[in-house]
Amino acid sequence: MQKPTRNSWSKTMAKLLISIVVMQISTEVSGSGLDPIFKYIDEQQNEFVQRLKEWVAIPSDSSEPQTWDEVVRMLNVTADKIKMLGGNIEFADVGSQKMSNGQLVHLPPVILAELKKDPKKPTLCIYGHVDVQSAKKEDGWTTDPYTLTEINGNLYGRGASDNKGPVLAWLHAVEAYQALKQEIPVNIKFIIEGMEEAGSNGLDTLTEQRNMTFFSDVDYIVISDNIWISKKPALTYATRGNCFFFVEVEGQKQDMHSGVFGGSIHEAMTDLIALLDSLVDSRGRILVPGINEAVAPLTEEEEKRYQGIEFDLEAHKKDSGVTKFLYDTKEEILQHRWRYPSLSIHGIEGAFSAPGSKTVIPRKVIGKFSIRQVPNMDPSEVEKQVTKYLQKVFAERNSPNQLKVTMPIGAKPWVANVSDPQFVAGRRAVKTVFGVDPDLICEGSTIPIARNFQDVTGKSIIMLPIGGADDGEHSQNEKMSRSNYIQGTKLFAAFFYELSQLPQKY
Repeated sequence: MQKPTRNSWSKTMAKLLISIVVMQISTEVSGSGLDPIFKYIDEQQNEFVQRLKEWVAIPSDSSEPQTWDEVVRMLNVTADKIKMLGGNIEFADVGSQKMSNGQLVHLPPVILAELKKDPKKPTLCIYGHVDVQSAKKEDGWTTDPYTLTEINGNLYGRGASDNKGPVLAWLHAVEAYQALKQEIPVNIKFIIEGMEEAGSNGLDTLTEQRNMTFFSDVDYIVISDNIWISKKPALTYATRGNCFFFVEVEGQKQDMHSGVFGGSIHEAMTDLIALLDSLVDSRGRILVPGINEAVAPLTEEEEKRYQGIEFDLEAHKKDSGVTKFLYDTKEEILQHRWRYPSLSIHGIEGAFSAPGSKTVIPRKVIGKFSIRQVPNMDPSEVEKQVTKYLQKVFAERNSPNQLKVTMPIGAKPWVANVSDPQFVAGRRAVKTVFGVDPDLICEGSTIPIARNFQDVTGKSIIMLPIGGADDGEHSQNEKMSRSNYIQGTKLFAAFFYELSQLPQKY
C-alpha cells in the first residue's frame, strides 16, 4: 500500500474541514435558521386564522355558473395577497364552457404568479385551488359553512381543508421568510385556479400552452390538495384515475301507469337495475372482463410499504360510521382503496325519487357509475371493455328497449417515484417539523392535474398534504385543525429550505 504523502494528507484534512463547515452551516440553517421562522409562524397564528376566516367567508362554489362571480372574487383576493408578497400576477384566460342548454359561459381565469427570481436557485411551482364544493347549513352542518368557527382546536368551514387552508399556508410560509428578511431558499411560482371542484376545465390546455414559457424554468411542482391517512404526516406518491359512465335505457315513448301496463312490457328500470347489478359482486370485485387483469402485480417492496403505514382500523370504522369493511386487514383495505380499481354506483336519473307512493313506469332512466382506475389501465380501453360487457348483458335480456353507454370523464391515474429527490426533501421537512418520518401513501380519489402536469411538463411532482384524516373534505362540517394549519405552514417553510439543499443541475 502506498504511504500517503504530506500533501495528500493536507488535501484530505482540508476536504474534511470543508465538509464539517458545510455540515455546520446546514445545521445552522435547518436548526437556528428555521427556528426564528417557526417562532414567527407561532406568533402570527391568530392572524393566520383570521385570514382563513376571511377566505372561508367567500362562498366560491364553482358547481354552478351563477356563483362564478364569487369564484372570481376569491381569485382576486388571492392575487392581492400574492402581490403583497411581491409577486407578479397574470390572470390567464382559459376560455368558455358550454352548458347543457347550449349557452357558452366564460370560465374564471387561472392565476399564474411568480416571486422575484434568482437564476442560481431551483424553482418550485405551487399548485392550489380556491373554489369549494357547495354547502348549506341545512345540509347537516353544525355551524354556518361560510363562517369559520373554532371548536376544540378545529377550524370548521367550507374550504378550510380543501383547499383554502393549504393555499394560505404556502403564502404564510413565504411571508415568514420575508418578515424576518431571510432570503427564500428557492424561486417560487404559483398556479391557482378556481374550477378544480368542477373539473378544472381549460387548465390542461393552459398547461400545454404555457409549457415552454411559464413551466420552462420550473424544477419541482408541489400539490397540497389531499389529506393524511392517519394522525401521522404523510407524503403522497399516487392517485387513482376515474372513468365515469352513464348507462341509459329508454323504453316506451312516455311514462306509464304500473297498474295498467305493469307485467305486460319490458320496463326500462328493470333493465337498468339488472345492468348495474352485473357490474360488481358482493365482495366489491369488478365483473367486467379485462379490468382486473390489467392491474400490475403487487411487488414485495410495495407490500412492505403498506405494512409500515400507520392506520387504525377500529378508529377508521368509528370515524366513517362503517360497521364492517369488505376486507379484514389494514393492508388489504388500503390496497383496495389505493392500488386496485373499484366500481361505485352513484345514482339513477329519471326515477321518481320524491317522497310518496307514485306508481309510474318511467320511460327512460340513466344509471351513473364510475371505475377508479390504477396504473396499467387506459381510459379508452376501459370504455371499450365496459361498453362491450353491458351490451352483452343487455342482449341476453332480449329486451326491445334501447341501450346507450357513454363515458364523459376519463381521467388517468398518477404515480411518482418515491426515490425522487423532491420526496427526499419532503421527508426531511416532515422530520424537522414533526419529528417523525412520514408515511408514504396513495390517494384513492382522482386529482387529474397531477397527471396532466407530469405528462405535459415532465417535471418532478409531489403531493405534500397537511390536512388531517378526519377533515371531512366535501362533507358536512369540513374542518382543519389549528395545529395542522400552523404546523403545516412550518412544514412548507422547511420544504423550501430542504429543496435548496438538493443537488442541482445547471
